[in-house]
Amino acid sequence: MKTDQGTSAAAAEAISATQLIDARIHELGDWRGATLARIRALIQQADPEVIEEWKWRGVPVWSHAGILCTGETYKSAVKLTFAKGAALADPTGLFNASLEGNTRRAIDLHEGESIDAKAFKALIQAAVALNTAK
Repeated sequence: MKTDQGTSAAAAEAISATQLIDARIHELGDWRGATLARIRALIQQADPEVIEEWKWRGVPVWSHAGILCTGETYKSAVKLTFAKGAALADPTGLFNASLEGNTRRAIDLHEGESIDAKAFKALIQAAVALNTAK
């Protein structure tokens, strides 16, 4: 198999981002880690071609032709910020934070809360479609 340095560097970066996200989930060790792991699994189910990145000194990022969403963890919430969320239809009302902006939208999940898996995967797929539309 022929590869170039750019492809190799991108593959190495993806591996390290995946490992860093694994480590974040493990280090949290509480409901936030479990929530982040669940969200990550749903994103991967919705878009098997998703790329995991690690940006801004420790934020998990999922991309496909641009950023889909980030997974920030705070003491009382896991915040999933969709880069182009304002342009996405949200028929089930998953977005519950950052609603005032013109571009981003977010979903804040708190301890004990769950997310509608089907609706969330549809949102991820809509974000992929938006990013890949020409």
